[in-house]
Amino acid sequence: MKSRSLSLLSFSLGLFAGATSVVSSAEDADARLFVAAPFTASDLFTKGIEGPACDRDGNIYAVSFGEKRAIGKVTPEGGASLFVKLPEGSTGNGIRFDRGGVMYVADYTGHNILRVDPATKAVTVLAHEPRMSQPNDIAIGPDGVLYASDPNWKEGSGKIWRIARDGAVTLLAENMGTTNGIEVSPDGGTLYVNESLQRKIWAFTLTDKGTISDKWLLKEFPDHGFDGMRCDVDGNLYVTRHGKGTVVKLSPKGKLLKEIGVLGSKPSNLCFGGPDGRTVYVTEVERSRLVKFRVDRPGLAWLRWRQAADAKAESPKPPQR
Repeated sequence: MKSRSLSLLSFSLGLFAGATSVVSSAEDADARLFVAAPFTASDLFTKGIEGPACDRDGNIYAVSFGEKRAIGKVTPEGGASLFVKLPEGSTGNGIRFDRGGVMYVADYTGHNILRVDPATKAVTVLAHEPRMSQPNDIAIGPDGVLYASDPNWKEGSGKIWRIARDGAVTLLAENMGTTNGIEVSPDGGTLYVNESLQRKIWAFTLTDKGTISDKWLLKEFPDHGFDGMRCDVDGNLYVTRHGKGTVVKLSPKGKLLKEIGVLGSKPSNLCFGGPDGRTVYVTEVERSRLVKFRVDRPGLAWLRWRQAADAKAESPKPPQR
């Protein structure tokens, strides 16, 4: 994994150095780093607001837009509208995009991972697993493989699942605490999973065989729970502290680097976006809205959008006839 990690790091450093020109001076002047501000009006979403994710154009998507089956789309300017309504019996939670722009949604009442076509908005079932308590949050690796946390809140336990690109489902871990936030490191070699009620963040090595090993405790807190979390390009983890009203920034070794107040006591999840990948959007339950703050380094998802765009630009063009 080491050469892949160094290659990605070098790419992200060069990309970020060139990306500063796309950020307007007004945007940086108006937004201090790590200071939260409201982004949408209150109560556009229900108390189930969760699972934010940005597409390649910087639009933000989150579940429970006005009702629990609806996914809302918010433009970079803050305009909100309905994107898609999930089928009867489905309720969305975590959202992720692959490099091709396809949306994946954890459907916790249907025990599904749903696939949403970005052009037609057609909703299909990528994977159905009745053994799941509730697929809660999802992460996506650089190879397009999905990972789902699966908490059983009543029992205080949880599992981790792997969902291959063809929809094949594999149980990776069981007998854990209430698994919630989940993320893959930039090099694809580490899987992070937090346990909300136990207040622990675990790390696993992702093997070439599609399994996990070498479980170690990254960080434990004495109070408040966890919810969603995301990586930046350096592998730092941004983790929502549900009940405390903050997002913490942790190094890949678990060192607390920052703690940011997010204007509400119940942040449920976050994503990175903006033209340079340095705007964090947080789903905030108390006022059922999105808040945002600026950070010093881009998010991993933004980097992958840029990689996909560069790969597309470099692909050979078909001959002209």
